[in-house]
Amino acid sequence: MDAVSGLLDGPRARGAFVLRAVMNPPWSLRVVDRAPLTLLALAQGEAWVIPDHGAPLHLGPGDVAIARGPDPYTVADDPGSPTDVVIHPGQHCCAVDGVPMAEPMSLGVRTWGNDPAGSTVMLVGTYESMGDISDSVLRSLPPLLTLAKDQWDCPLIPLLGDEVVKDEPGQTAVLDRLLDLLLISALRAWFVRPEAEAPAWYRAQSDRIVGHVLRLMHNSPAHPWTLALLAAEVGVSRATLARRFHDLVGEPPMNFLTGRRLALAADLLREPGATVGGVAHEVGYNSPFTFSTAFKRVRGVSPQDHRRHL
Repeated sequence: MDAVSGLLDGPRARGAFVLRAVMNPPWSLRVVDRAPLTLLALAQGEAWVIPDHGAPLHLGPGDVAIARGPDPYTVADDPGSPTDVVIHPGQHCCAVDGVPMAEPMSLGVRTWGNDPAGSTVMLVGTYESMGDISDSVLRSLPPLLTLAKDQWDCPLIPLLGDEVVKDEPGQTAVLDRLLDLLLISALRAWFVRPEAEAPAWYRAQSDRIVGHVLRLMHNSPAHPWTLALLAAEVGVSRATLARRFHDLVGEPPMNFLTGRRLALAADLLREPGATVGGVAHEVGYNSPFTFSTAFKRVRGVSPQDHRRHL
């Protein structure tokens, strides 16, 4: 697995909130749900995504927006439309005056809106748990990004649109996997764009020496790597590797490896049945105690507390 695959392997939806929203102007939805990540795909019509800080972004058919929480934002037919519905944590929706709107705006299976014949159709996928998106993905994204249809033209959007309204056995799992695939496709398209400001380690993939070292770390994070071993693998001196890696990635190789191991551990701890000892071994630590000490030093909480929080 290359380092980019390691990044994109992060999304793991588990009963994600997936909805088809059908709206007729004027409309404006204020989103304050604090979800770690939400994907909006426009199937029909147009909409604006309006961050609290920054310029409004226009969406047309086939366009996608990704909002990284917890910052609030607004989705509307026009930036000037007054808010009429507020989306709270847990996807609880109500009018501005607090009146619940889930039932009045229900239009059928996973379909919601103000008019069943509305001119705008949006597909919404929300990851509601921090454990469903790896830290490495979230840290690599701006608060809000958009991809136009002509920049990537993903066939998954109409497929998700067809599936979201079905009520069949196993449908939640189908929607989770489609949402993951759509997000991964969007992220892959985003990171190659010049305005993406991809993280330094992503840009370093093309370097002959550092790119090779990054692949070694991502393919075998549990291997007992040392600076000397890594340097030998790529045929340079320790000093050369340390200098080149720091220049391109922004930190020493072993610091990066520690961060990679602990980020992977944080993701593994969310898996059912995972134990601290098992995760420690899987990411290259000889004992649960050593692993727990490193995890708490870097992430501020123990592995047990991290898992309880998830």
